[in-house]
Amino acid sequence: MFLSGYWFQVVLSWAVVAFATATVVVAVQKAQLERDLRDVQDKIDVFEEWNGESGIRMKREDTIDYRLPTNLVPTHYELYWHPDLETGSFTGQQRISIKVVEATNQIILHSYRLNITSVYVLNREVEKFELEEDRQFLIITLAAELPVGASITLGIIFDGQMKDKLVGLYSSTYLNEAGTIRTMSTTKFEPTYARQAFPCFDEPAMKATFAITVVHPSGSYHAVSNMQQILSNYLGDYTEAIFETSVSMSTYLVCIIVSDFTSQNTTVKANGIGEDFTMHAYATSHQINKVEFALEFGQAVTEYYIQYYKVPYPLTKLDMAAIPDFASGAMEHWGLVTYRETALLYDPSYSSTANKQSIAGTLAHEIAHQWFGNLVTMKWWNDLWLNEGFARYMQYKGVNAVHPDWGMVEQFQIVALQPVLVYDAKLSSHPIVQKVESPDEITAIFDTISYEKGGSVIRMLETLVGAEQFEQAVTNYLVKHQFNNTVTDDFLTEVQAVAPNWDIKKLMLTWTEQMGYPVLNVSKVGEGSFQISQQRFLSNPASYEEAPSDSPYGYKWSVPITWFADDGSRDSFIYGYDVDFAGIAVTSEVQWIKLNVNQTGYYRVNYDDNLWALLIQQLTTNPARFEISDRAHLLDDSFALADASQLSYRIPLGMTAYLAQERDFVPWYVASNKLRSLHRSLMFSEGYVSYLTYARSLIAGVYGEVGWTVDANDHLRNRLRVSILTAACALGVPDCLQQASERFNAFLQNPSSRPSPDLREIVYYYGMQQSTSQSSWEQLFQLFVAETDASEKVKLMYGLSGVRNSQYLFNFLVLASSDESIVRSQDYFTCVQYIAANPVGEPVVWEFYREQWPQLSARFGLNDRNFGRLIARITANFASSVKLEEVQHFFSKYPESGAGANSRLEAVETIKYNIEWLSRNEADITDWLSGTASPMTKKNQL
Repeated sequence: MFLSGYWFQVVLSWAVVAFATATVVVAVQKAQLERDLRDVQDKIDVFEEWNGESGIRMKREDTIDYRLPTNLVPTHYELYWHPDLETGSFTGQQRISIKVVEATNQIILHSYRLNITSVYVLNREVEKFELEEDRQFLIITLAAELPVGASITLGIIFDGQMKDKLVGLYSSTYLNEAGTIRTMSTTKFEPTYARQAFPCFDEPAMKATFAITVVHPSGSYHAVSNMQQILSNYLGDYTEAIFETSVSMSTYLVCIIVSDFTSQNTTVKANGIGEDFTMHAYATSHQINKVEFALEFGQAVTEYYIQYYKVPYPLTKLDMAAIPDFASGAMEHWGLVTYRETALLYDPSYSSTANKQSIAGTLAHEIAHQWFGNLVTMKWWNDLWLNEGFARYMQYKGVNAVHPDWGMVEQFQIVALQPVLVYDAKLSSHPIVQKVESPDEITAIFDTISYEKGGSVIRMLETLVGAEQFEQAVTNYLVKHQFNNTVTDDFLTEVQAVAPNWDIKKLMLTWTEQMGYPVLNVSKVGEGSFQISQQRFLSNPASYEEAPSDSPYGYKWSVPITWFADDGSRDSFIYGYDVDFAGIAVTSEVQWIKLNVNQTGYYRVNYDDNLWALLIQQLTTNPARFEISDRAHLLDDSFALADASQLSYRIPLGMTAYLAQERDFVPWYVASNKLRSLHRSLMFSEGYVSYLTYARSLIAGVYGEVGWTVDANDHLRNRLRVSILTAACALGVPDCLQQASERFNAFLQNPSSRPSPDLREIVYYYGMQQSTSQSSWEQLFQLFVAETDASEKVKLMYGLSGVRNSQYLFNFLVLASSDESIVRSQDYFTCVQYIAANPVGEPVVWEFYREQWPQLSARFGLNDRNFGRLIARITANFASSVKLEEVQHFFSKYPESGAGANSRLEAVETIKYNIEWLSRNEADITDWLSGTASPMTKKNQL
């Protein structure tokens, strides 16, 4: 490792201290033996709970205190990293400036999977240092106590490995345009992985400034970090890149990249709020032409946020980088946002309309964090939703501001809100604000509750207080707490200040501190009067007997209600959690009322049968009477209520008759997904053939209209087309399958002439499904292996998973699991889920997963949240008691769940629900399809 003159002096001083530390070796070895003995005793003493119903063994970890002591506060890090790209290892050294706020003789900070070679404290004697692996602590004991008010400097020399992981400081490889393997290194620290790259106070409230120096190979390689590079020291084969000192920030936001990437840039205009600054986009040199859209959109959405927040961007630059191997979709490191290649790179030759929208959404999400999350950060991970829920909602506002023709306001409903309503209707859900301590617990809450439910509740709150008032509250919050940490109450205080007519905090407690949500039951109780009651909504009727009742609010909510009636009247009010019933008074002429306007509220609505009949009649005679989002809402709620046996299935099926007139993407997205879901659920039922006939008739009209010709200038029409064609092929519409097959065969005959990017997944998957040729699968596989565009590679991977041959799927699964040159680790879980979603592949994946569990858990680690969630995805369609027993046996055989504890509960709950669904609904559906339903439904079916 090459060192500058300054760092040579530092290392020389540390070397002197290293001699003293040698005397500690025996003590450290003794301490290690004592820890080993304690580990054995812990395994004996561990308290285990056995849930005989689910077959899940839960290990109690609440006796371990994972939090750092609060007696020391870091203020500044001087960090020096040398990632060795050839060996895959790294060395590092650092000085940490620390303030003493409580007297202590120990310095305790985080360190994990690092080799600590030397520790010193300026002008203090280090008695010993040791690593406690359970809590990932580095414990440094001093000979004398540190007094309150003292300022100390802690120095550490360390090294670690970058290979075979995607967190901490890690290495990645890719092929350049010449086919040469190139190596790079980068970082991914959120939530608890900074400690794998440098010893640090790895908690979000432990903010400090960072002065970073990175050593990189000279020549084509360079380094980037959060801040601007201010100096470069040439040392022959290596170069030191020295960066300006950062603003105060949490450890999880630190980032470095060493690569030979190239970049393009643009200027972000502050328009009077702060200074203009430069935005760079980095990518491999042969893909740099694919960053144009990201730069264009990134500039536009950043300028929108500056005006929305009314707070200057706090740094002097904002970079974006496309990383070949990246565990998450993206990460909001301050000033240097990192992305998967599929989340940043856009090429109209390969990227679909959905890809383009996804890239825009991801950029908007991460850039929103630069203020909300980075400038103001939650104190502890309990309040993760403050970061992620807000950014999830803001990304839709941001994309809508730049591309108002994309319909993102309505798309929030179908992409964020409706899916989380499904998850949150299970007992395996959790509150938005949930106590977490261990690294496994922390990583597990990066889930749909923190993101989608958090965003949905914020959307509901904005609707209640008004958009302008909400925007002002956000500005006040950011200004008041900038560079500091907050809890949920701090944010709600600012919202309360702009909405004095509502008790915001009391209302929001019912949404943040208890899981789930209500269904509002609406009935007409006389001329001009409607009555509303609420109860917790659970998707499985059997869950009501098992549901906990420990909430101080009794699983009731303070619900912001919006409504409109058939005479055009509309209003809003709050239905308090402590009120049994709420009433709505209207004129005597009003026949029907529709609650939850535009589905901005986080709840479901069930009407009495007469009201449902009137709503369906209105939909059928004049769909435009309802906004796009209201039509999608009625469809989604009616099917969800029927699935939960709170409504006859004849109601949503009767509602589908109106779809003959529907041509908007959002309602059809809801309908087509439900039609596909019913297709799989009814596959082995008596009414399956009748269902197929009906479902195909519903989609025939719109299928004929959207066709197979893509319009590059009509975003929503393209989204509608893909949704309809996918549903048509899934339902076995003969023309759809024939079209897919013909295009697939033509593509294999001439691979250089590919279908439109919007159609490729459909053509690849259903073309492969229709093919019985081994050579076709092998040819597609070779094209997949050779493909260099990340977006296209995912499409080809999806196509390979469509084959109806279990041996091909097994071979694919083995290759994906054993050879990263075929399927990168970042894409592995997606590949497994694609195969498991194929009815032929489902048993293949399940058998493989059970047999390979030890190897898979060793490869990915139980702390990997994506690995933890895999079990719920694999078993999502299990619907037999045999499969339930297999899953429960697997959990009892391998009780250690890590970050997958909730996913295991979800898997068992979903299987039970699937088993009961058919018995509850089959007769109702079959009767309706055979024309023996009630007169009301027959009328609506016409």
